Amino acid sequence: MPVKAVVFDLDGTLLDSRELILDSYHYACDVVLGHRLADADLLDMVGVPLQLQMQKLVPEASEAMVKAYRENNHRRNDELIGYFAGTREALAKLRERGYPLAIVTSKLRAFALAGLKRYALEDNFEFLIGADDCPTYKPDPGPLLLAAERLAQDPQDCVYIGDSPYDMQAATAAGMYAVGAEWGLFDRERLLAAGAQMVLSTISEVPDAVVGLDR
Repeated sequence: MPVKAVVFDLDGTLLDSRELILDSYHYACDVVLGHRLADADLLDMVGVPLQLQMQKLVPEASEAMVKAYRENNHRRNDELIGYFAGTREALAKLRERGYPLAIVTSKLRAFALAGLKRYALEDNFEFLIGADDCPTYKPDPGPLLLAAERLAQDPQDCVYIGDSPYDMQAATAAGMYAVGAEWGLFDRERLLAAGAQMVLSTISEVPDAVVGLDR
């Protein structure tokens, strides 16, 4: 396939946000519920907007949970957000080869940009589409189709890289080539079951994988 652009998820793909996500969930559970939910349940829906996660987990207290989560997330972002070794180099290699890069995330734009700025990654991307930039959300293909439109590319000529099954489902529905990021929050089997056409172990593998597809 010709590869004309590469689109990334954010949390678990470009930024190691596991610790920040869990800390924010734990804080929200402590102050709103007075007890913690299992980590596996808290992480299972990462990849869709936070409000929907909370509505499924604790429908009776979802608004209060969202408010507490975001309060903690904003306060501890710089302290807890992590960096995947090789990310900056991988993005530089893709740009050197002429691929325009973009981000589609289920995170609100302001929080997403704060994470990127923590590691000075924001200048690598043409644009970022957050949860507040599109009326639909992953696994719906809408945000990815919007990215392809802004890139002026056919979705079939775009690669989408993400770490969640919702990323893979959205990429498949949009007609993009779906690459699973096993270095993130979900394992290879879950990504493949959700439609990943390729699964990579580290972000450092991304440039060569994209070039390999671009034939």
